[in-house]
Amino acid sequence: MIIDGKKIAEEIESEIQQEIQKLKGRRPGLAVILVGDHPPSHIYVNKKIEACHKVGIHSVKRQFPNDITEEKLLIELQKLNRDPHVDGILVQLPLPKQINPITIIQSITPEKDVDGLHPINVGKLFSGDTSGFVSCTPLGIKTLLERAGINVQGKRVLVLGRSNLVGKPVAALLMQNADGANATVTVAHSLSKNIPELCRSSDIIISAMGNPKFITLEMVKEGTVIIDVGIIKIDDPTLNKGYRIVGDVDFDAVKDKCSFITPVPGGVGPMTIAMLLSNTLKSFLNKIDRDAKQTR
Repeated sequence: MIIDGKKIAEEIESEIQQEIQKLKGRRPGLAVILVGDHPPSHIYVNKKIEACHKVGIHSVKRQFPNDITEEKLLIELQKLNRDPHVDGILVQLPLPKQINPITIIQSITPEKDVDGLHPINVGKLFSGDTSGFVSCTPLGIKTLLERAGINVQGKRVLVLGRSNLVGKPVAALLMQNADGANATVTVAHSLSKNIPELCRSSDIIISAMGNPKFITLEMVKEGTVIIDVGIIKIDDPTLNKGYRIVGDVDFDAVKDKCSFITPVPGGVGPMTIAMLLSNTLKSFLNKIDRDAKQTR
């Protein structure tokens, strides 16, 4: 069965929209920072802004030139940290070479870190504290599995990739002693040995390697669940645009052997944006709760 990530994301966005419509007063607010002229970044940011508009989240795009200094960017971030109308702050990566992304991420107040990358939020994830924010793609993967009715408890889950954005956090998320988790997780990477064997012994494979069609038919056992996070552009002269987007999995070869599989595009990608909206709403509601406690 093909998991329609776009459809599930639209259902979540509709739920968020309905919840926002019930709110009195101001709407949740998201500020997105974009630095430079990286074309894919502009596409991603515009998609996020459009999604905000769709569900009723007030969005602000702050765009800066490629040569902005780290000091000036930090000043702009502090303004957003203090802005009572901004509930979430997202800095679109990558950043120019003169700016340290770790410094920038750590300068965002954890209560507004809706991308879930601040060390405090990462620490909360690994300690099982649900009060923090989980990075959007890992959270989207977990939500996708839940909404598709896939129980990961006790299952052998293989995560291919150990990045801070996907691999490490999704592994931590699925091994938690919590609903929708309790999986037995293995993390493999570019230096791991016997990856085909690891794949064949896994009930669920989550691939975030960025290696086109790496997972082939002979690497997958019957009934495996595959979540493909890879997004790779490859040349295809048969198409007008000259390229097509594929994932880490040889989808056409593998799909009939899987019990569930996500397509690329249309799988995990839409869920990432839906989780950004969900985290922004969560931040807004958290602030409302904090303000109410202070007035008691």
